Amino acid sequence: MGRIAFVFSGQGDQYPGMGKELYEAYPAAGRVFDLCDQIRPGTSNQCFSGTAEELKETANTQPCLFAMELAAAEVLRGKGIVPDAVAGFSLGEVTAAAFAGLFDYATGFSLVCRRGQLMQQAAEKQDTAMAAVVKLPAETVEALCANHRELYPVNYNCPGQISVSGLSSEMTAFSAEVKAAGGRAIPLKVRGAFHSPFMAEAAEAFSVDLAKTQMKPPAISLYSDVTAEEYGENPAELLSKQIASPVRWEQLIRNLISAGVDTFIEIGPGKTLTNLIAKIAPAAKAVPYTACLEGNQC
Repeated sequence: MGRIAFVFSGQGDQYPGMGKELYEAYPAAGRVFDLCDQIRPGTSNQCFSGTAEELKETANTQPCLFAMELAAAEVLRGKGIVPDAVAGFSLGEVTAAAFAGLFDYATGFSLVCRRGQLMQQAAEKQDTAMAAVVKLPAETVEALCANHRELYPVNYNCPGQISVSGLSSEMTAFSAEVKAAGGRAIPLKVRGAFHSPFMAEAAEAFSVDLAKTQMKPPAISLYSDVTAEEYGENPAELLSKQIASPVRWEQLIRNLISAGVDTFIEIGPGKTLTNLIAKIAPAAKAVPYTACLEGNQC
């Protein structure tokens, strides 16, 4: 086996009850949830008993996903499964940074709570949305977005799939144009035009918090959504800029493979990243973390 990477998922796969089985079965997971509850009371209860609508609110989604994902990663660590590299999609990059040791878990959780609040505040200022465009090349999606005043290609997920952020009022016409071009625009379960200029104010405010945060060199190779490359000397800048910048996921995965990674374990409540990696690099092994618990398939 070559090198292993943990990839931490972003918003969209959350569901009521996520993490409950981990909490009940593994003390390592329980310690993570308990730590998060000390900082933000009710986090575990929100994960285990919150409604889908409640979990869809960005200020709730982000801390809940951080807690669930970090708990899962700690369970795998306890089983001796430790990655050579880590990355995260959007929100997941903060969880990956904490797991890699860029800052301690309490600091990471506090940061993600702040991040979720800032992004929700930014999202509430205008009626915005996101959609995943499939079956079209990146160049076509970029050209279609350029026809609209405030639509932006933001997440380069895999070949033939790009997420677009922008004004809700422009999405209907855009979706029709996508269909006419032979593609399909699928609305995403998020509330806000993330990774676009609509998040610039949130990114600027988050940079202030990050400037006050004590950071250490990561103990595990940590990759950035903004550059698709390993972190360098500017971690605070990368984490703040990420909020309003495109996620270069396809290139990031290709760079990890070039660095020797051949096994990807998705840390999160779904299989979104597992499916994306299968399209980016069919020869690589990509599995959800549950496969490592159920049958030691990692």
